[in-house]
Amino acid sequence: MVEVVWVDAEELGDVGWNNLSKQKRDAKKPCPTVRSVGFVLYENDKHISLASTIGKDLCSTVEKIPKSFVQHIEELSYCKTKIITQPNQKK
Repeated sequence: MVEVVWVDAEELGDVGWNNLSKQKRDAKKPCPTVRSVGFVLYENDKHISLASTIGKDLCSTVEKIPKSFVQHIEELSYCKTKIITQPNQKK
């Protein structure tokens, strides 16, 4: 399981006509940096493929992120904890 920090491509404006001055202003802004967390299904030097949920024979949709968009990949670790519940106390 990993967290991928990457810069996303972006399309600006609404369907139909857009104000050119506003579009020029927005065009200068940097592309958004986003984070994706998931199970690595595949990775090579061109892209990494993640699924947020996996089972024995099924998985969620696959998110393919081009490596040229990636800023950082961090392997995540987790620990299983047992939740201890208190029995109902009589008052």
